[in-house]
Parts: sequence; C-alpha cells; structure tokens
Amino acid sequence: MKTAYRTFCASHPELPIFFQDWYLDAVCQEGEWGVAMVEEGGQVKGIWTYFIKKKMGFRYITMPVFVKFMGPYLLEAYNLSEQHQILEKLLAQIPPVASIKQDFHYSITNWLPLYWQGYRQTSKYTYLLDISDVQQVQNGVNRNIRRNLHKAAAQIKIEHWDNPAQFYGVNKLSFDRQNISIPYSLQEFLRHDAALASQNRRKFFFAVDQRGRVHSASYLVWDSQVGYYHLAGDDPSLRHHGAGILLIWEAILFLHNNLDIKCLDFEGSMLKNVEAIRRQFGAKQTPYFSIAQNFSKTFNFLEKTRNLFRLFV
Repeated sequence: MKTAYRTFCASHPELPIFFQDWYLDAVCQEGEWGVAMVEEGGQVKGIWTYFIKKKMGFRYITMPVFVKFMGPYLLEAYNLSEQHQILEKLLAQIPPVASIKQDFHYSITNWLPLYWQGYRQTSKYTYLLDISDVQQVQNGVNRNIRRNLHKAAAQIKIEHWDNPAQFYGVNKLSFDRQNISIPYSLQEFLRHDAALASQNRRKFFFAVDQRGRVHSASYLVWDSQVGYYHLAGDDPSLRHHGAGILLIWEAILFLHNNLDIKCLDFEGSMLKNVEAIRRQFGAKQTPYFSIAQNFSKTFNFLEKTRNLFRLFV
C-alpha cells in the first residue's frame, strides 16, 4: 500500500504537508507509519494515514511529533452518504491495535462512522487566517497588536539564518521557562528539518535587536495551499518587546509575497494566552476532531489506573 501511496503523493502536491509520504518518513522514526486507501474506478477517493508504536507489549496508534493532523482525508466534497461509505471502508483497513488516538484534519467534519463503532471524540481548535489580501489583514488586526508591531519594528530586525540548531535552542527556552521537557530531541528536529529543507518547504525567522540578541524565533513550513506557523520560541528575559508579534507579521508577508499562499494555519492553540493572540490577528477559530478508542481491556485499565497516557504517546 505504501508504494501506491507514494505514487499517489507524487501526483497530488495539493495534499496537506502532514499527509505527504516524505514528511511521514522523516518524523515517524520511533514507530512505523501506514496508510489505508479507498479507490473506485481508478480514482482515489480517500486516504487514512496512521502511526503505530510499540511499548510494553502493546501496539497502538498515536500522533508522531511534528504532525498536526493524521487520519482520514477525502479528495472531494462528497455528500454524507458517500462520506460514510468511504470512511467505513478506510476504517476497516486500519490494522488491529490496542488503542487509537488521532487528531483529524479540519476538513473532516463527519465522524459518525467512528461514533457508531464506539469511538470517543473531543473537539480541538486551530486558527486559520485568510492572507489573500494583506491590507485587509492589517486593517483587521487588533489595535494592541498594531501598536506592538510598530514598537517591535523600531528596535528589531528579522534575520533568516539557516541554523536549525540555533533555532532549536531558542525553541527550547520556551519549554524551559514553563518547566516542561521539550517533546523532541535536537536529532529529531534536525531530521525533520532536513526533510523540509530538501523539499524547500521551510524558513527560519529570527527576531534580533541591535545588540545581536535573539528575542524570538519562528519556524514556518508550507505546502501548496497553506502556510503553517509550525514552531516558535523566545528568550524569557526579552519576551516583552513584541518580537513574537513581529515574527507572525513577517511570516504573513513572506507567504503572501513570495509564495502566493492565501492561508496561514497557526496550528492551534488551545492555550488561553496564545489563543487570544491568534484572534487578535483576525484568525478564524476552526474546530477539528481528536478521536480515541481503546480496544484492549488491559490497555484501558492500565491507562486509567496508572495514568499511562504519558507513556503511550
């Protein structure tokens, strides 16, 4: 199936980046990714990507690092009856596992076939910003954001150093500030970055002051349709100068002026303070489904009684 899917990906560059085979090759290192496909009359109607890990004797499907969405993706706007049929056929191809946890792409708005089979669903949110008209974006920006942009632009310049290790260091500072372990190693990030660089699908943004200090950094990735504000970080001692706001604006300009991309996906966030910034830029709250099902009673028991969810990720 993977061979057929690689051929399919090669002829469908419009697929979101998180579904592309080369991207999955780079990020699914601690397990194995797979795919289900439904084809009728020589035409692929839907796909379903998944990532299988093994731990403590269990095989389970979860989300790999650096992947915002997995699961089903439909190639056309089918009616509900057709969606049900395609999703059921895709679901029937998922291999037996102890548990499934996936975040679906926001284009999937129908999860009834999974509900009928006992799956649970939680709504999550990302924020999408229409950047087809930059002047309109600028006019729609919250007054406080606009003021911070002017303030930051007066003292900060943007550099595009091709330095993955330096970005990782700045990115890690944000986790350190919250006493949280960064969820990926430098080696994992470098592998992920190398794949994106080979496809010309990423760019670094460093916000630097006149003394050469890096206030903030961001990591922008894109496919043929959407730009993703993928990763970011800042120096805790310098995070009140508005550099992070300026980085977002520069990402918008880059996508619009250089790539003619019309949508920026902020990749969340559900965090209250971060969510507010997304809204103040005029981004639209967009729901997506997080689905889960435990098929193993033992897995379910261990997860509930020993809080093993932190292990099974």
